[in-house]
Amino acid sequence: MDIPRIFTITESAHRIHNPLTPEKYATLGAALRLEPGTRVLDLGSGSGEMLCTWARDHGITGTGIDMSPLFTEQARRRAQELGVAARVRFIHGDATGYVAEEKAGVAACLGATWIGGGVAGTLGLLTKSLQPGGIILIGEPYWRKVPRAEDVARGCLAHAVSDFLPLPNLIASFGDLNYDVVEMVLADREGWDRYEAAKWFTMRRWLEANRGDDYAKEVRDTLTREPHRYAAYTREYLGWGAFALMAR
Repeated sequence: MDIPRIFTITESAHRIHNPLTPEKYATLGAALRLEPGTRVLDLGSGSGEMLCTWARDHGITGTGIDMSPLFTEQARRRAQELGVAARVRFIHGDATGYVAEEKAGVAACLGATWIGGGVAGTLGLLTKSLQPGGIILIGEPYWRKVPRAEDVARGCLAHAVSDFLPLPNLIASFGDLNYDVVEMVLADREGWDRYEAAKWFTMRRWLEANRGDDYAKEVRDTLTREPHRYAAYTREYLGWGAFALMAR
């Protein structure tokens, strides 16, 4: 079980697999008013930075599940590095349908709502692992500027303009699902740059070390097109945020 190889290569040096920065994760943890001992579940936990730093800074306990064996191992090493391995655990597995044995005070899915077939399904899945009165964290893209043409949406790696909503509409959609938005932390362009541009350096180093690899042409093609695609489309049109929700 693994994610597509291109992501394993391009994000192998990332600690955070979305456009939030370490500072934004710190802001989010403080905004949620996390108490020591709060149990946090993270579906699609990547390299574990959120759980590990919150365990260090707020004394939470947590479980993360991710399909990537590389990212899961990186998360375990990060927990050891920060001295929180006794407080957080990371499972290599498919988070689709995962329900925690012990209910969590915070149940999160940041940037992987495909796990539940979309936002509504993921909210339903996370609710099964949530304590009464707990908080759900959802990380989702939104249109900073709504594209006027479908080819612009595809340039943002969406299938269509309808894939995402403008920020006010996205927030309203949570209300339509009977959730209050109680906090949010939004990525900025610096965060997007750090998330996307770091991939280019990683790909270049990978190509230098793996010239004979059968996958090298795919990586070379990706590196050739991605800087322009990102600057022309994603950086101009797409936003991303982490939204804290509570059921009404």
